Amino acid sequence: MTAGLDTPDRRGRTGLDRHGRDLTGNPRVRIEDVEVLSCDWYVLRRTTFDYQHSDGHWSREQRETYDRGDGATILLYNTDRRTVLLTRQFRLPAYVNGHPDGMLIETAAGLLDGDSPEEAIRREAAEETGHTIGAPERVFEVYMSPGSVTERLHFFAAPYRPQASAADGYGIAAEGEDIATVELPFAEALAMVRTGAIADAKTIMLLQWAALDGPYRHS
Repeated sequence: MTAGLDTPDRRGRTGLDRHGRDLTGNPRVRIEDVEVLSCDWYVLRRTTFDYQHSDGHWSREQRETYDRGDGATILLYNTDRRTVLLTRQFRLPAYVNGHPDGMLIETAAGLLDGDSPEEAIRREAAEETGHTIGAPERVFEVYMSPGSVTERLHFFAAPYRPQASAADGYGIAAEGEDIATVELPFAEALAMVRTGAIADAKTIMLLQWAALDGPYRHS
C-alpha cells in the first residue's frame, strides 16, 4: 500500500499516479506510464510517453513534472496616487539560486486550493495586504515554467484604497508567512524592474501590462 496511490497521503489524496494517463488531445503523444516520485505536499511525477516527431518517427521520452496546483496573482493599483501595492517576503529558492537575501518584491499571489481564481485572489489580497477588493479584472492566464511545472497562473488587477493604518505583517503565521506590504510610485516600480530590484516574473508581467494596456497606459 502506497500513500497517494491506493491509500490517502497526508493531504487525503489517492490515485495520484492516474493523473495525465487519459490525455487524448494530441495524437502525436501516447502516454505509457505515470509514476509518483514524491507527494509530501505537492506532487512530483515521472511520465513515460511516446512522441511522434515532425519527420514522422516516434521516440520514447520521460519527463518529470512538478504539480503544485494552479494559482492566482493580482496587481493592486491606485491611479489617484499613481502607486502600486506590492509585497515583500523571503523566498528560499531564489535565495539558494543567487538572490542576495531572498527577499523578493512581488504582487500578492497564492494557490487556488479548490477555489475559483476570482475567489482565491480576493482571499490572497486580504491575507497578504490587508485589503478587501471588489471584482478583480482578469488580465490573462500563463504557464510560468512549462518545461517542468504544471501550474497555470491566473493574473488579475484591481484598484485599492489607502488604509489609515497597516499591520506590521501579513500572511498566515501557521504556514511560516511573514509578508510586508510595499507601496511604490508606479514609475519607481518600473525603474526597479530595469535595475533588477524587482526580479519576480509575475510582478514584471503585471507592471508591464499596466504600462501597456492597463491603468497607466496613457501615462
